[in-house]
Amino acid sequence: MRTQTTITNLSAFLAAALLATACSEPTGTAPRSSTDAAPRAPAFATTAATSTGIAIDQFIGTLNEGGGPLLIKGFNNGNPHHGDALVATFFWLGSTDVIDSVADVLTTGGAYTPVGNKYTRVEFVTSGGISMATYVATNIQGYPDPFLTSSDVLAVAAYLKQPVLDGGVLLTAWSGVNAVSADALGAHSQGSGSGSGTTIADPGPITVGDGALAYAVTMSDGLVPREPPGPPFTNLTVLSDASILGEVDYAVHSGVGTVDPVITWYFNSPSTWLTNTIVLNPPLHLGFSAQPRTTMPLLTMPPVQVTVLNALGTQATTFNGQVTIAMGHNGSVNPLMAGTLSGTTTVNAVNGVATFSNLSIDQPGNGYTLVVSGLRLTDAESAPFNIGPF
Repeated sequence: MRTQTTITNLSAFLAAALLATACSEPTGTAPRSSTDAAPRAPAFATTAATSTGIAIDQFIGTLNEGGGPLLIKGFNNGNPHHGDALVATFFWLGSTDVIDSVADVLTTGGAYTPVGNKYTRVEFVTSGGISMATYVATNIQGYPDPFLTSSDVLAVAAYLKQPVLDGGVLLTAWSGVNAVSADALGAHSQGSGSGSGTTIADPGPITVGDGALAYAVTMSDGLVPREPPGPPFTNLTVLSDASILGEVDYAVHSGVGTVDPVITWYFNSPSTWLTNTIVLNPPLHLGFSAQPRTTMPLLTMPPVQVTVLNALGTQATTFNGQVTIAMGHNGSVNPLMAGTLSGTTTVNAVNGVATFSNLSIDQPGNGYTLVVSGLRLTDAESAPFNIGPF
């Protein structure tokens, strides 16, 4: 069976589990500095990008959980920031889909206080007596950021229909992901296979847009060496206990294309591998579909048109929000008076297209530009144009 697998920044993780039955694991946190290697602005044409790109914010996980009514893990090393997208992957032994629901809570004095972010199942796969499911919540809110005490820890739990013998949780929080769930989630798939020697786990290609995160998580019951996917993927972490091995690899893609995270497993007995692959998109971005053109001062320029685009460069026809246009570079040749942009500078997009039909600039000049912006949109800057007979 073929799937697709990909991700973006992760690194070390795993802290002491919240449940008394859980074992301790290594844990790690992502740097929050703007100089982190992971952030990258999407390279959209004629875009003055305000986004810092998709990057890991926090991550943590645990294995060796079992016997109870839930699988749960908290961000013991620091809560993620508000607005992040949170990916939660659950692992367990067994072929039954045991997850009833997934929710986030605060670990308050030993009790679990509901937070209320919505977690949507994206993929579930089972084979060979092991199972894995991945859920996503976007624009997470409603918890202390950052936490100040141990009672403020954000945790994510899978509530089970029946207990499992062994299981675990991997939580990753990403900044720079589209806040709207329907727009954030791109292509996704799952796959599985088995082998008893050197085994190529090829989940198959998956489509990735410009600036999007390809998140690939793999599970196996074979506790053996393996070779992670090659470029553009980066291996983030591996966790294991006596029954389960999990690996996460990632890529933040440049341009529109496909990726295929292939892993080579060196099984020494009959074993099974599973994959979940998820693409998370950056915010929608703006592009000039009708550029401003040279006109005389104070005269209305031909209509300027802007299109709202997704990471694949396709018109986002469901977007009907406001788009605002403003002066970018002021090219006035008058050293005492800057050019002023007049006309209707905020309009509602219609099926993802915003049209500015009555713009004018009062001062002659060379190399003017206009900049467009909108709520939860990546800005764009026009090509240079002149005002006057230049």
